[in-house]
Amino acid sequence: MVFKFTILSDEVDNFVRVISIDSEATFLDLHHAILDSMKYEKNLLTSFFLCGDDWGKEQEITLIEMYTDSEYDNFVMEDTKLEDLISDEKQKLIYVFDLLNERAFYMELSEILPGIRMDKPECILSKGEAPAQTISDEELIAGVNVNVDENFYGDEHFDLTELEDEGFDSMSFDDSGMFDD
Repeated sequence: MVFKFTILSDEVDNFVRVISIDSEATFLDLHHAILDSMKYEKNLLTSFFLCGDDWGKEQEITLIEMYTDSEYDNFVMEDTKLEDLISDEKQKLIYVFDLLNERAFYMELSEILPGIRMDKPECILSKGEAPAQTISDEELIAGVNVNVDENFYGDEHFDLTELEDEGFDSMSFDDSGMFDD
């Protein structure tokens, strides 16, 4: 059986990738297919998350063993076949490709093709440029467009003389330095 995953990004308009992969392939195989289709390097930690219909993260599949506590189900990409955790069309996944900045691709199992086998995954549709694999601190800060100027705290015509003469002096404090009503 072959799975077709559609991959979207919330960072780049008109971006889409569709990857066909055998259902018996591992999450590691899918991970490599995604990285290859984006032309990303393979040196960063990543994770898949199975999601509910509302994109809420549920089960995590990690690149390397992350948890040793037996109370959690630990799924590692190399050891987990796609068909072990995915069986329904429209299954949603999040692929976190930049853990430090929590950047991710949104994936959906868009089609299941029974009776077909594939030797290796293939990107069958590639539209748009992939977002940068990593972003620097400067790019992260620049992406958050904060306008810090004389209006940052409010009225640009603020006048210190408008403060009441009493200011903080009108407050009373008890012996411990706490505000006293």
